[in-house]
Amino acid sequence: MATPFTTAELLEGRLGAIRTTTRRDDAFDATASYTAVSRAVKADGLLRRARLFYALLALGLLVATAGDVVGMVLLGHSWFQLILAGVLGLILTQFAFLAHEAAHKQILVSGSANDWVGRVLGTFVIGMSYAWWQNKHSRHHANPNQLGKDPDIAFDTISFTEEDAARQTGLLAWITRRQGYLFFPLLTLEGLNLHWTSFKLLGRPEPVKHRATEIALIAARFGVYLGLLFWFLPPGIAAAFLGVQLAVFGIYMGASFAPNHKGMPIIPASVKLDFFSKQVRTSRNVSGGWWATALFGGLNYQVEHHLFPSMARPRLAEARLIVREHCAASGIPYTETTLAQSYAIVIAYLNRVGLQARDPFACPVIAQYRRA
Repeated sequence: MATPFTTAELLEGRLGAIRTTTRRDDAFDATASYTAVSRAVKADGLLRRARLFYALLALGLLVATAGDVVGMVLLGHSWFQLILAGVLGLILTQFAFLAHEAAHKQILVSGSANDWVGRVLGTFVIGMSYAWWQNKHSRHHANPNQLGKDPDIAFDTISFTEEDAARQTGLLAWITRRQGYLFFPLLTLEGLNLHWTSFKLLGRPEPVKHRATEIALIAARFGVYLGLLFWFLPPGIAAAFLGVQLAVFGIYMGASFAPNHKGMPIIPASVKLDFFSKQVRTSRNVSGGWWATALFGGLNYQVEHHLFPSMARPRLAEARLIVREHCAASGIPYTETTLAQSYAIVIAYLNRVGLQARDPFACPVIAQYRRA
C-alpha cells in the first residue's frame, strides 16, 4: 500500500534523524499562516531579483567551460581526458541549475525572457527538452509527492510505492528489491535517460511548445559536441569521455534532486491539503549553508523553494528563518537533515519499498517448511 500521510511519520523523519519545530499555538489557519509568511518575505525584500549574482554565476560557468576546453587541447590524446570529462559533467549540472532557476522566473523580470534563457541553457547547453522538463516540473511543484499527480513518483525503474514495486517483473523486479543500494549506480544512466526522453518527446505527434526550435537547438548541440569530440580525440577516448561525462552528469543531477522529497510522506490521490501544509510537509531541506547552496544550486532550501518558486537563490537562506519561525508557531513540521542523513533516508526508504513488495512466499521460514 502507499505510504500513509501522517504527521507522526513526518515527525520521525521517515527513517532518519531530522530537526523539527514544536507547536506553540493550537489554533492553526493555513491560509492565514501562508499569508503571514508571504508578507514577511515581501517586507524583507526577498522576492527582488538578483541579476548581478546570476550574471557573475553565468560568467563563472563560461570561464569554467573555457578552462575545461583549453585543458582538453593541452592534454591531447591522453586518457587523462576522462578527468576533464568528469569536470564537464559537473559544469553542465551547474548550467542545469541555472536553467531550472530561469524556468521558475528567478533570474529576469520578464517571463518570456526567462523562458528563452531556460530554453537555450536547457536545450542547447544541456541537451534536454525544455518544454518536456518544464511541463513535468510544474506538475511536480503543484502536487509534490501526491499519487497520480506528481510525475516524479510515477511508475518507472525506481519504485516509490509498494504497489509500483509489486508491478515490476523480470530484471526490473530484481532491481526493485535492491533499489536503495542500486540507486546511485543507476544514476550513472540518468543523463542518457534525460536525453533519450527528450528525443522521444520531440519525435511524437503530440503538440510541443517551440518544437522546431528545440529540435534545431538539440541537433546543433549534439552535432557540435559530438562532432568536435570525435574529431579531436581517438574514437576510444572520445567514447569513454562521453560515457564519463554522462555518468557524472546523471549522478550529480540525481544526487541533487533526490534529498528533496524522497522518503517524505506520500499523499494519497484523494487527499486535499492547503498549499502551505502540502509544500512544507513533503519537502526536506539539507543543512550546510553556503557550500550546500553552491553545490546544489539552492535546492538545499527545498521548503522555501516550493513556497516561493520565483525566489532568487541568494534570498533563500533568509527566507528559511522566516518560514521556520512560522512553522514553529503553527505546528507544521519543518524537516531539515544533513546531507549524509538525507541520503541515508532515501536509500533506506527505497529499500523498504522494494523489500515490502516481495512475494510473501519468499520468506525463508516458509520456504523451509515447504521443503520439509
